[in-house]
Amino acid sequence: MTAYLLLNHVLNFVAPAATVAILLVLMSRVFSRFLVSRRPLAQSLWAQAAIIFIVNVAVMGAGLMIFGNDGKMASYAAMVLAAGAGQWVMWRGWRA
Repeated sequence: MTAYLLLNHVLNFVAPAATVAILLVLMSRVFSRFLVSRRPLAQSLWAQAAIIFIVNVAVMGAGLMIFGNDGKMASYAAMVLAAGAGQWVMWRGWRA
């Protein structure tokens, strides 16, 4: 496998994780008026997206190790649930 193909595989593996992280953080800012806590733990938009991205990549890596290949819908569902839970923690959702 050439370096180009390896880079292509890695970027295609992390693309859903980055997309979900960015969209989740942006939508949480849009709908933050409905949340009890107005200030997230990670103040920066980029810090929140980076934390959610790392969580998403870890979940996708676990799905790859469990199922033996990537792209399973169960891995994507677990990624979305983990991203939502991470965002809930950053917005201090337990204070509701």
